[in-house]
Amino acid sequence: MKAGRERRRWWARPLRWWHTIAFATGVLCAPFGFAGNQKEEALADSVRVALSTAILDARPPKPAFVNPADQARYDAWVADMSGRLKRKLPDEQHRREFLETVWYEARRAGLEPSLVLGLIQVESAYRKYAVSIVGARGYMQVMPFWTNVIGDSDRRKLFNMQTNLRYGCAILRMYVDMERGDLFLALGRYNGSRGKPAYPNAVLKAWNNWR
Repeated sequence: MKAGRERRRWWARPLRWWHTIAFATGVLCAPFGFAGNQKEEALADSVRVALSTAILDARPPKPAFVNPADQARYDAWVADMSGRLKRKLPDEQHRREFLETVWYEARRAGLEPSLVLGLIQVESAYRKYAVSIVGARGYMQVMPFWTNVIGDSDRRKLFNMQTNLRYGCAILRMYVDMERGDLFLALGRYNGSRGKPAYPNAVLKAWNNWR
């Protein structure tokens, strides 16, 4: 009996060690079963060029408003979302930078910022260094192969906040266009599960909570 307990302890050691390393480094597997597994697809040259162009402009995500009413609406949105995200992102400056970047990159790609917040909730639970079991990275769980397809092959950049959000928003926009505006199917493509309801339904539910 004692020998059996010792054997179980020995087998448990690698698991405990792995969790210790994971928490120490801050690189955690995404906590949900929906973590992104985008499929590498054959893209038309025009689509590839458009995506490559979309991720090149790395200007700081600082929106400028001509209309004071638009500025007021934006400020109200940031304040509201900041209060709701406080538990997930406790550092105020980081939280504001995150929301500014989400808003900027979502609008730049023609997406609703609240949709992107819902997708991030499902994909990574707002964890910058989340890594899924299939290797998807960052807030929007972007697969590393995209850096070869439309970027400069530097996979480390997917842990940069603006880069990750820019890739994720540009890719989702591409899928929305490919599916002729059908968000349900586009979300399925984003997750690598086109036609299956679990992931799109989870994102749409989260989106509704952030509206």
